[in-house]
Amino acid sequence: MKNMERIAIIILMLTLPLLLGASNENETKDSAGQIQEKNPTDKHSDQKKIGDIATTPNVTRNVTDKPLYKPPLRGSPAGRVGGGTRGTERESFLLMVLAPDHVGLTIHDQPSLYWFISKPTTYPVELTVIERNAVQPLLEKILKSPEKGGIQSLRLADYGVRLRIGIQYKWFVTLVTDAAHRSKDILAGGIITLVDAPLSLPAKLESAGSSGAYFVYAEEGLWYDSLDAVSRMIDAAPTNLELHKQRAALLEQVGLSEVAAFEDSQQPSSR
Repeated sequence: MKNMERIAIIILMLTLPLLLGASNENETKDSAGQIQEKNPTDKHSDQKKIGDIATTPNVTRNVTDKPLYKPPLRGSPAGRVGGGTRGTERESFLLMVLAPDHVGLTIHDQPSLYWFISKPTTYPVELTVIERNAVQPLLEKILKSPEKGGIQSLRLADYGVRLRIGIQYKWFVTLVTDAAHRSKDILAGGIITLVDAPLSLPAKLESAGSSGAYFVYAEEGLWYDSLDAVSRMIDAAPTNLELHKQRAALLEQVGLSEVAAFEDSQQPSSR
């Protein structure tokens, strides 16, 4: 009997490290015992899984609740530049990027970016994405001039651009009012950084379902993902006044009061 007990203990000692290793599938070690970063393709897979969870129907929030954005607890430079009301000899515009006044975070390497213009224009609109300390832009593209005022969006996936973990990217939307005199440009910009998803995020998203995803992202300090999640819901239900109010509440929290006021003014009948 004692021999059997000893054998059982030895088997347990041999298998326990394997069991512990299997539970930590996000880390691998090299021959020196150093933790290696997960393969980028695995990260893309993780992002897709999180996105799938966030679109799972599960209504757990009261529709009148408001999202609470909690800025990341890290020292970072100002994130929003330019913007405000600017004019030409013919007319004036309110141009803003929907970014916080600090570095905004995302867990998606091809996020959507949102900006606002107060009225339609025929002026060219230029998008620029550049690493914070780089000279050459990662992306420089002329966008279609907006046919109506309001919140506009663009997807980096449409331009084949992927962000890298931990890099700060500046992005700008520029209204080119005089191509021969670029000093007359009307410009607004923000900063975005790709971060790893918090370990608790998938479970929180699964619990919240698609209707509560933007609440979860806001609480986790993921500005760009929260804004995108509520904006997608608005795209799916553009006459839902309550969703516009919730997006307005989110914008108000980062000092985008003028854009929030525009959102509050939207009536279902006008959409």
